[in-house]
Amino acid sequence: MQPLQPMRVDWVATPPPGAYPQPQSRSQRLSYGGPPAYPVPPRWGFPLLAWRWPTAVPGRVERADSVDGVRRLGRTAQNSLWLLAAVAVWAAFSEVWRYVLVAMSRFGALSPGVVSASDAMVVSSSAIVICGCVLSLVLTLLWVRRTRNVAATLVGYGPSRSDGEALLGLVVPGVNLVVPGSVLAELEHAVTRRPADERPRPSKLLRWWWGFWVGSGLLFAITVLWSFRDSTQALADGVLLHAFADLVLVGVAVTTALVVRRTTTLLLPVDSASVRLLRVVEVKDAPEPPLRSVRASGSPR
Repeated sequence: MQPLQPMRVDWVATPPPGAYPQPQSRSQRLSYGGPPAYPVPPRWGFPLLAWRWPTAVPGRVERADSVDGVRRLGRTAQNSLWLLAAVAVWAAFSEVWRYVLVAMSRFGALSPGVVSASDAMVVSSSAIVICGCVLSLVLTLLWVRRTRNVAATLVGYGPSRSDGEALLGLVVPGVNLVVPGSVLAELEHAVTRRPADERPRPSKLLRWWWGFWVGSGLLFAITVLWSFRDSTQALADGVLLHAFADLVLVGVAVTTALVVRRTTTLLLPVDSASVRLLRVVEVKDAPEPPLRSVRASGSPR
């Protein structure tokens, strides 16, 4: 007699009747019945993160020569330039006040406190202007370098001068009055997506900046040469010359900040939220549309 084989049984668990609501018929599901309902808590979902730029994701290294990097560096350079303009206005006011005190000293002795306050303002404003010029120059040069690289990637052609040649043209006396404007003109030509074989034509804003830049360089050279004169009238005239140079420096800082903002804006993609939508309301003096030919009644469409 053979032993009995154990019987294999598959157990299937099914919910009891009435545990889940029965699906409604197709005709009854045509109307909206509210948000979806689940018999059990779902285990899927979106991460608890707000929308953000892809470069802001932790663990991802952002490239320095990117559009976002140019935008952030350009904002920093603009802040330093606006601060430089404010300090230059303060320096010009200090020089004018000193000239007024020099003119008043012809008619009598001045108060030692007033003279000391004037000297302190002139020295402190000059020191801050020098530091602001160095900081703004470094930030602007970094911005120009990154913007040139990003623009060359977007338009498909690079600038005529390398970074080393552009930097050399900035430090050579005389040449530094021409090369920076040419570099910015080529950069403006690239960010406006103009053809590579077309001659760069600087905009009105860039021409204003170029004029202030040349005037500031010439005034700096004249001021240095004027300082070798030691007569009383030459010293008094040198005070006014310093004040005028500070005012021209204000123009350089302001126009540079505007050029940086305009170039960065042209380089960035257009935001659809900032575009003003227009609607055609009325058309005047429009030509009449051409008459359509009459089609036979039996011809196919």
